[in-house]
Amino acid sequence: MKILMLGWELPPHNSGGLGTACLQLCRALSRQDIDLEFVLPYDADHGIDFMKVTPAQPQGVASVIRSGIAYDSYKYVNEDGSEEWLNIYDQVALYEESVAVLVEEKEFDIVHAHDWLTFRAALRVKALKNCPIILHVHSIEADRAGSSFGNPLVHEIEATSFALADRIIAVSQHTKNCIMREYGVPGDKIEVIHNSIEGGDIAPLSDENAYKYLEVMRTLGYRVVVNIGRLTIQKGLTNLLLSAKEVIERAPKTLFLIVGSGDQYYELLTLAASLGIGDKVLFTDFQRGKNLRDAYKVADLFVMPSVSEPFGLTPLEAISFGTPSLVSKQSGVSEVLRNSLKVDYWDIDEMTNQIVSVVLSDSLRDELMRNCALEYNKLSWHDASTKVTQIYRDHHVGARS
Repeated sequence: MKILMLGWELPPHNSGGLGTACLQLCRALSRQDIDLEFVLPYDADHGIDFMKVTPAQPQGVASVIRSGIAYDSYKYVNEDGSEEWLNIYDQVALYEESVAVLVEEKEFDIVHAHDWLTFRAALRVKALKNCPIILHVHSIEADRAGSSFGNPLVHEIEATSFALADRIIAVSQHTKNCIMREYGVPGDKIEVIHNSIEGGDIAPLSDENAYKYLEVMRTLGYRVVVNIGRLTIQKGLTNLLLSAKEVIERAPKTLFLIVGSGDQYYELLTLAASLGIGDKVLFTDFQRGKNLRDAYKVADLFVMPSVSEPFGLTPLEAISFGTPSLVSKQSGVSEVLRNSLKVDYWDIDEMTNQIVSVVLSDSLRDELMRNCALEYNKLSWHDASTKVTQIYRDHHVGARS
């Protein structure tokens, strides 16, 4: 089967888990003898040899360059040398137009599109080619808006796309429930396929940790709690800082490392200062490579307190580096991990109790890690790719009949 995959990012040119999940799923699908072409909205060298990666290039444009690490804007360098910047909504519309031109000369069986950013393009291809479309939902607008309605334009794109899709893949039961609740989509149209992780994708650690200050403080009896992710309302970091204040009062030798960037950066920085814990909370901005890996490694506990997290790969990454996790019950990964600590995102008192229990007991930390490692070693993208392949076959047969 020939699959046209529509996605917004791939590592190493990604800003988060969406690109990572797409890459790992596609690698696993390639082992199932699926012929993949992945269409991105920008130019870059991803060093990928198991599928074709194609930029959706508008006519008259020489190159498309992402701005920084976020979804905010793209720079278009025209063939005449002029430059133009587009915001995310204009970029989504232009991606749709570019994909429509791109598919005129292509033959494929199914379109598989990831998140709202590519859904308009998928609908356009369906109209042009009369082919099945499968929409893969890594988050919905209510998740990104912290369980509120969110942006009405994005909400409308999702509602229309879900209604017209041939099949929907949700990355967790949590996400499936959200789609059904927010958009009235019948449950039998949605297949739950959890994200996963491959141990071989984790780069090895070097001997010297990048966070030398934290390493020294740990030798003095301090313990480190880490969060890694976007600094947005969806991630529940306000509650984490409120909990941090209580943790530090009960366990003064506790430090918090916040790794990431986002629109809440200055708000969270100010909150930490106003709570009187500014000296115990370190903000690093966005990190990748060694600095990211070392952040996981230096931690005694990884905390993901998301208000609504469709899946959440970061706790699995933490476990791969030897760090146990505390995750919100409002996350998809909590459906996969049986031995991690879990808490309601809003329950600051219980969050505090669980963090304090770990930072005051190395034996509890180590026992949690041993149990998490047993689960981690059983994880693979193979099962997920097998389920996706079966969906392809079901709709491929339907398309031919």
